[in-house]
Order: sequence, then structure tokens, then C-alpha cells
Amino acid sequence: ITVYEPRGDYQLIIEHMEDAGAGLLQQQYEQLKQKLQAEGLFDPAVKKPLPSEIRRVGVLTSPTGAAIRDVLAVLKRRDPSIEVVIYPSAVQGQAATQELLRMLQRACDRNEVDVLIVTRGGGSLEDLWCFNDEQLAYALHSCPLPTISAVGHEVDFTIADFVCDVRAPTPSAAAELVSTDQRERLRHAQQFEQRLQQAWLRFRTYQQQAHLHLHRRLLQQDPQRRLHMDSQRADDLQERSIRAMQRIMQGQRQNQLNLVQRLQRVHPQRQLEPLKQHQQSLEQRLARAITTRMKERRQQFAGLSQALQMVSPLQTIARGYAVAQKEDGQVIRSPADVETGESFQVRVAQGQFSAVKTEPTK
Repeated sequence: ITVYEPRGDYQLIIEHMEDAGAGLLQQQYEQLKQKLQAEGLFDPAVKKPLPSEIRRVGVLTSPTGAAIRDVLAVLKRRDPSIEVVIYPSAVQGQAATQELLRMLQRACDRNEVDVLIVTRGGGSLEDLWCFNDEQLAYALHSCPLPTISAVGHEVDFTIADFVCDVRAPTPSAAAELVSTDQRERLRHAQQFEQRLQQAWLRFRTYQQQAHLHLHRRLLQQDPQRRLHMDSQRADDLQERSIRAMQRIMQGQRQNQLNLVQRLQRVHPQRQLEPLKQHQQSLEQRLARAITTRMKERRQQFAGLSQALQMVSPLQTIARGYAVAQKEDGQVIRSPADVETGESFQVRVAQGQFSAVKTEPTK
């Protein structure tokens, strides 16, 4: 520093200058980001997908901050059955990095959650600096659990955001990623019930068509033998129908049981009891419909059999009539059909015998 005495001016000569404060931190941030990107820590190919079924969520954050309150509020509203495991840690200050590393290692060792959310509220670059630590970046990259980063606000980006498997803009958005709205589950249950009803209607239509087809074939073929065969087919069809519906009902009961177990923690009596009662009603109606339909078909078969027996030639013979046939099986309808001295067969109710035509007695 020098002074120009005539005017009293000060002169400042700077020989070296470097960034300090936020400018220095930003420079360090960019250098570390380029290094880790070159090493492949940000590569989408190494990112783990989130599980399709999430029942336990780990949250690595301050236990008293706004972030954990936002996460818990969203999960309680969308899916209260999800369990939350909090791994408490400081998220700002000199000790924050080591606490984050220790809690992250604990979560990996216990392996007790389906997904891990790393989160805190917004702040300045200095406030979020512990999430730009190089050791924490490597630890998140090697973590066997699927990880979600939700650090700061949507405009804030930390090294943890690039390393984690998924980035959420806010803590609330991270909670929405790992939860399913319970109203959506109820809608799926209602859709499943509609599909079951449609399947029953298709099955009933198939049964009606099958019985109609059997009835037509019965009328077109040999009465006694076809009636017996169709009766056997009807019995087999009944057994197969019952087994098929039992499988459908068993699958429905299993699906209903799974749904009950998932929704019991929310509203077990209010939502599941009507569904169970409706299912029981469907099963009872189905069993009654099958029994009634098969009883009607058996009665129809019995009526047809009785009608066929009444018009059978054997019934006419049993009343005292006889049928005369030539040796080649041709039915004799007139004396002129047989020559004098020609033998023929006579069939009566208890058997048949041979006869010979003689000259008529004068």
C-alpha cells in the first residue's frame, strides 16, 4: 500500500488473488463432480431400480428437521401401513459428514428396509456442503440398498443427488415415490371384482351353449345308446365345471386374503368386511346355480328317455304283436312278399322262431 501525498490517494497493488467462501466451495464442488463423473459414479447403468413392493422405508436425516416431518406426513396420508425406520444424523456442520457415514453404514449392515431416503431441507451451499463429501459419495455408490436423494429444494443439486439411484426434488416428493395411494388399491380391488363377475357370465353362457349342443346331438342319434353317453358326458361336464369354479373361487379367496392382509392396517372392518360378505354371496349363488342347472338337465334327459321308450318298436311287440322278416332281414308287409315254401323269421316279445309259408287252406 502506498500514498500519493499531493492528493492524499492510497494505492493498493495485488500480486496474487484466489476465491474464498462460497466461490471456493463452488470450485471444489465442480472439481469433485467432474472427478466422480469420470469414474462412472453417475452412470445410469449402475443405478438400482426401486422395488415394486415397498413396505419398510429408511430415512437418513435429522430427527427434528422439517424434512422428516414432511416425509412422515405424506406416508401417513397415502399409505399408513408403511413402516418407517429413522437413521438419525446431523445434516449440517463439521460433524455432519461423519454422522451421515456412520448411519449409512448402519443401514447397510442391518439391511432392514426396502429403500433408503437421504434427505434434508433447503439451505445455502455451505449448509448443504456435507452432502458434497467425497467419502459419502463413494459410500452411497456402494450401498446395497436402493437410495433416493431428496436434499434441499428442487433447484439445489448436491453430489449425493448425482450418486443416488433416484433423485427427488423435495422430501415430500421422495415419500410419494415410495408409497401408493390407498384409494388406488381400493380401485384395483373393485376392478378385480368386476373381472370376476364377467368371468362368471362368460362361464354361464358357455354352460348353456354346451347343454344345447348335447341336446341336439341326443335327438339326432340312436336314442338308448346316445342318451347313456350324453348322460355320462353331462356328469363329466358337471364335475369339470365344479372343479373349474372351485379353482376360480380358490384363486379369488387367495387374492382376497392377500388384499385383506394389505388393507387390515388401514380400515379392516369398514373396507374388507363388505367385500368378504359379497364374495360369500357370490359363492353361494354360484353353487345354487350349478346345482339347479344340472338338476334341470337330468330331468330333461329322463323325460326324453321315457318318450323314446314309449315309441320304441320293442314296446309294440311286448303288447302281443310280432314282426316277420325274410332271411335277408327285410320286413314282410304282405303275403305276396314270401313265396310258398320259403322260410322266414318271426320275432315276438320273448324271442324269435322260423316259419315256412304253405298253401292257403281252402
